[in-house]
Amino acid sequence: MDKARLRQAIIDQINVELEMQTRAALMARDEATHEESKPENQYDMHAQEAAYLAEGQAKLAAELQASIALYQGLALPVFSPQQPISLGAVVTLDNAGRKTRYFLGPRSGGIEVRFDGADIIVLTPQSPLGRLLVGRRVGDTVSPPGRATAQHIDAIE
Repeated sequence: MDKARLRQAIIDQINVELEMQTRAALMARDEATHEESKPENQYDMHAQEAAYLAEGQAKLAAELQASIALYQGLALPVFSPQQPISLGAVVTLDNAGRKTRYFLGPRSGGIEVRFDGADIIVLTPQSPLGRLLVGRRVGDTVSPPGRATAQHIDAIE
């Protein structure tokens, strides 16, 4: 597997989210500073609410930029089946013949990318499933929270 291409696919997905977040922050800022948003009385909070929204969206955009920087500098180790799972691993879990692939990344867990014909979900080591996987090896079994059955670690790349 070409993990450099996978990393770029993840960065591209984060960039799409960053672009949307940046547009939303700019729209909220414009709304907060627009002449029609000036308070009509002491109870009119529209401009203040829009300013809070713009601030929150700007913080989310900054977090996405930090995520991109982390992924750009992320080492992409090659794993053997005997090595324990750590950051940069692509892990395949098998649940009664249904295989799911995960990439263990530093941030932005939950992103799903289509890569080489397969869906890969980004996990972080801080997530419940990520905590279960770190340090495990091919052949180990994990019982993810909310799942009735255990899953077998089928492959580590």
